[in-house]
Amino acid sequence: MNEFRPLMMRSNRLLGASLVEHSLIKIEVLEQANERLLELMASASDVPVSILQILVVEKKAITEQQILNFLSEEMGLGVVDLTNYDQPDEIRKKLDPGACWATWSVPFDTEEGVNFVASAFYLSPAVRSYWESELNGPILWYATTTENVSEFLTKLQLDRENIAAGEKAAT
Repeated sequence: MNEFRPLMMRSNRLLGASLVEHSLIKIEVLEQANERLLELMASASDVPVSILQILVVEKKAITEQQILNFLSEEMGLGVVDLTNYDQPDEIRKKLDPGACWATWSVPFDTEEGVNFVASAFYLSPAVRSYWESELNGPILWYATTTENVSEFLTKLQLDRENIAAGEKAAT
C-alpha cells in the first residue's frame, strides 16, 4: 500500500476539492475531514482510508446516495453494483488491489477495447487520470459506493489467497 500512498493522498484531496467545487459539501467540513484523513493515514499504514467515508460516516456531511445521484443526473454516469459481478479472469489476474484501494476504483470488464471502471471517487481528477494512463483504450466510467468497492476487493483478495493455498497444497 505504501507505494500507492501518494496516489491515495492525491485522490482523496482532489475528491474533497471537487465535492466543494460542485457545492456538495462546505469548505469548512472538508478542512475538518482533511485533518482527520491525515490522522488516519498516519496511524494506519496498510488500511485503506477514504475522505468519503469520513464525510459520510463521521461528519454526516453528505451521503453516498447524494453523490451517486449527482454523478448520474449531472454527469450522466451509470451506477453499477459489483456484488455478484463475475470479472473476466484476464482482468482479475492483472488487477493491482493497491491501485484500486488508493483510487477506490475497479476496472471490472473490457469489451471491444473499451474498459469499464467502477469508481466511488470518479469526481477526483487524480483517479481518472491514473486509470486513463494505466488502461489501454477508452474508459466507460460507472459510479459505485465505497462499500461496493471494498467488498469487491476483499472478495478478490480472498479468491487470490484460496488459489495460492490450493497451488501450495498441490505441490
